[in-house]
Amino acid sequence: MLTDLKTPYTDTRAGDLAWALGRDPMPALARLDLELQGTAVQLRLLGASHQVLLADAGGIFCSETVACIPGSRTPLPLGVSKRMDDWEYAFAARVETLPGGSFTGRAQELLALVADHPHGLAGTFPGNPNAFTALLVQRRGGQTHWRTWHAYPQERRLVVTHTRVGVRVREPERVGV
Repeated sequence: MLTDLKTPYTDTRAGDLAWALGRDPMPALARLDLELQGTAVQLRLLGASHQVLLADAGGIFCSETVACIPGSRTPLPLGVSKRMDDWEYAFAARVETLPGGSFTGRAQELLALVADHPHGLAGTFPGNPNAFTALLVQRRGGQTHWRTWHAYPQERRLVVTHTRVGVRVREPERVGV
């Protein structure tokens, strides 16, 4: 799903993005609610980037926010791996700087990929069709995976993230020999 976001472009530098796990739902400009193999997934576009919420019968068990978060001192990490109760969470991010023509082509390619995907949500900001945030989620092998793209045309930078959340695989207990 592709939507035009009716808000000023507030996260104007890739370096301003922060990461947070476990935040309460933030006000969304657009959202996509999905049910993927018993897991409720909510993709949320914020004025300052994205939030993904995962829930089961017990409620929200994972909340990831990548955005310009006022007062946050947690910059966007290259990678994070955490255990949360019976779940494992893995996050990775990278920043790509592309030449002008390559940036425009890549931005349009990503928007086309996400716009018509049943598990995708993308929003473009006013004034520049290459200023966007896009999310794409899938469920496979008992794990939920999502990728996000945050485009900064004025810097020709693309922030790409990949997250995986799944049931922790426990090692069998060893029996004394």
